[in-house]
Amino acid sequence: MVAAGVDVFSDALRAQGVGVTDVEWRPPTIGSADDLTQLALDPRRAAANRVAVERVLASRSTLTDVRPATEVLGLTGRTLLHSGPPLTWETASGPMRGALIGACLFEGWADTPEAAEALLASGGVELDSCHHHRAVGPMAGVTSPSMWMWCLTDPTDGREAYSNLNEGLGKVLRMGAYGPEVIERLHWMTTVMGPVLQAAVRSRTEPLDVTGILAQMLQMGDEAHNRNRAGSLMTLRELSPSIVAVDAPKSDIAEVLRFIGGNEHFFLNLGMPSAKLAMDAVGSVPGSTMVTTLARNGTEFGIRTAGTGDRWFTAPANTPVGLFLGDYGPEDANPDIGDSAIMETYGIGGFCMAAAPAIVRFVGGTVPDALATTERMYQITLAESPAMQVPILGFRGAPTGIDVLKVARTGWLPQINTGMAGRVAGTGQVGAGLVQPPAACFEQAVAALAEESRAALV
Repeated sequence: MVAAGVDVFSDALRAQGVGVTDVEWRPPTIGSADDLTQLALDPRRAAANRVAVERVLASRSTLTDVRPATEVLGLTGRTLLHSGPPLTWETASGPMRGALIGACLFEGWADTPEAAEALLASGGVELDSCHHHRAVGPMAGVTSPSMWMWCLTDPTDGREAYSNLNEGLGKVLRMGAYGPEVIERLHWMTTVMGPVLQAAVRSRTEPLDVTGILAQMLQMGDEAHNRNRAGSLMTLRELSPSIVAVDAPKSDIAEVLRFIGGNEHFFLNLGMPSAKLAMDAVGSVPGSTMVTTLARNGTEFGIRTAGTGDRWFTAPANTPVGLFLGDYGPEDANPDIGDSAIMETYGIGGFCMAAAPAIVRFVGGTVPDALATTERMYQITLAESPAMQVPILGFRGAPTGIDVLKVARTGWLPQINTGMAGRVAGTGQVGAGLVQPPAACFEQAVAALAEESRAALV
């Protein structure tokens, strides 16, 4: 027999004449024992986490406008926003470089990909994280001044969050593609779809309740990250009467409706700023160990916590594992990229795979895997959302509020569902799969939170 743990078990076996080998074993943890002890014994932690969770659960999201980024984000000159923690052109991955090149072509700052690359390499374009501007963007997340943005508002306090409009799947800017068809589509979205959506949204008598759609999606088989079929259809149903009433050419109206109807991920860019609103509601809460941001830029994965405010903890991003399109394979996939992990930060997406067992057909795995993943996420979170419920689990609330301390104690990392961009700039999407943050992000967060705790309790 091999025994690990309390000596009483091995002593009892020895008393019965059984040979026993004792093994010194402890569950794997993240961070040092001293830092974990400091966090566990911090008298502020329980109350601080309760405040953080209450702020997340109290947040609501409504669609109130559609406007150009130059207006709502104050982007001036040659400035581009990107997903994840801050980066430079030198550290940008292939798909991020492709998206930045495409944005320069779209804005007319360069006439050729080579000229765009030279402009970016020279420092002629300022780069900044979407998260620093109350915005989020899927995959590369590149947002330029001329792009139109969804404007989401929390009616409880008037805060806003933003995201650009979803381009669809395949060869799209957010996946690092920048061919003529990509740029042409972006111009159409700017000159036709953006203004039509603006007129439609502004004509509604009541703002669109995006939080309500998110809750319904979980009842209809979506997990709201990599599966948005129900959410996109509900959004189309809600906006269609207003869209058809817009004073615009019939051909433009038809093309907008056709585009939305053929884009299963149309809702994703509404769900993401809704989750951003909820997590930004937390703000800085000294003593809290709750995660407020999970984000990736294709090179690094970054997290932020309520107890350490705007400070990023980063490490090299992992590469997703999943299913590939066409002839693409693992060697074609870029490391993890995108702000869409804000959905998991909020407690849905990969955390609610049990609500969308069909997601395994898109990202890989099995239905039992999906159920087990959600059950495991309850072990690393602080609360269950009364609004976001999982039908197959008896309408149990979604696991909400990732706790750094619980992640560190269990060694279980948050589960993320994600798309996969091609490693080479210009490729586009190559598949979809599952990924987790690097443990090093949480190791850094544990150390920083413990340092803050020691300083505060002196």
